[in-house]
Amino acid sequence: MEGSLEGGCLSGPDGPRADGETTQAWEGLLSRLQKTLEVLSPQELRKFRSVLQKVDEEPRVTPLKLELEGGSIGGLARLLAKHYHPWAASRVIVKILRQLPRTDLLPLWQSDPADGQVIPRKALKRSYDCVDGDLDCYDLRGRRDAFLMCVKRNRPGADRDVVLMKQWLGQCQFEYTSCIDPDKKELLEKLTSFRDGLNEIKDEISCCLVTLMSHGEKGYIKIKDDERVSLEEIFEMFNNKNCPALQEKPKIFIIQACRGERRDSGVETDDEPMDLDDISERKRLPTFSDYFIIYPTQADHVALRHPRTGSVMIEAMTEIFEKYGNKWHIADFFTKVNNKVVHTEFFLREEPIKVSLVMESTLTRSVYF
Repeated sequence: MEGSLEGGCLSGPDGPRADGETTQAWEGLLSRLQKTLEVLSPQELRKFRSVLQKVDEEPRVTPLKLELEGGSIGGLARLLAKHYHPWAASRVIVKILRQLPRTDLLPLWQSDPADGQVIPRKALKRSYDCVDGDLDCYDLRGRRDAFLMCVKRNRPGADRDVVLMKQWLGQCQFEYTSCIDPDKKELLEKLTSFRDGLNEIKDEISCCLVTLMSHGEKGYIKIKDDERVSLEEIFEMFNNKNCPALQEKPKIFIIQACRGERRDSGVETDDEPMDLDDISERKRLPTFSDYFIIYPTQADHVALRHPRTGSVMIEAMTEIFEKYGNKWHIADFFTKVNNKVVHTEFFLREEPIKVSLVMESTLTRSVYF
């Protein structure tokens, strides 16, 4: 095969021709490709290969070449290194990382490809890195299912919330079921059907996420015709008794609704012994465990939603995810989101108002999407 000349680098089927600087640049590119690919999950690698075939950069990698040479991480790295000039490779990798999204890896590819720097942030331990006996994180290599409910009626900006949440769920590799403007009967029926579906695929499911966006008050969400649905009733539907498919698997609830009518204007700057004797060899779990619930405001307080840009919490989630991708454990991620919300100035009818997110967790491990 004849070599191709691009930007002064002559390359052939086995990599660059050995002329000192060219060889060094190629080896540096190969090393960076290898390091980048090694921190991607199996699901991200599959998506990486899929996006690579569609990326707008000539010459394109053909499906046949990808199948023959790109089956392993090392093979894929070598394929990319010999197929593209270093500058072209950087453009391709940036485009793909933005779609995964792994924006935490972008700094490596947005600088001089010949400088040989290392990945700027060490990739945190993720679910697919777990080994036997390691309880640091949940194994999320299985299917991820989400339920997305939104009341749009009389909630300006809710359309934007739905768009942003669908985008976020897709980026976190969730399949989702939508439920828009339901009445109480329809919501409970669809939630029950969703829960029963999880129990039917018990061995396949690895994580469940339920998003509820509506008006609300303490302990309830309000839906069509101001009907109230108890949040506790919804949480109970997915506990270890009613949803055995999710035992020891993360159950995440994102609640975008008021919790009361109070408004925060802000301010200027003895233990009893326990009997630990084991009375049974049979493993038992508490009825409620492995839950993570995020609220957009403190108890009894209003939540904030802009009629154009949508809910404050949902918008902040999107911005933080765009900046950090799935680098953070879910509690750390929402801590970042809360930091942004707390330190942003909001006004309601020209009066200053402050909000703070509230997290409730019975997780037993870390959750990395």
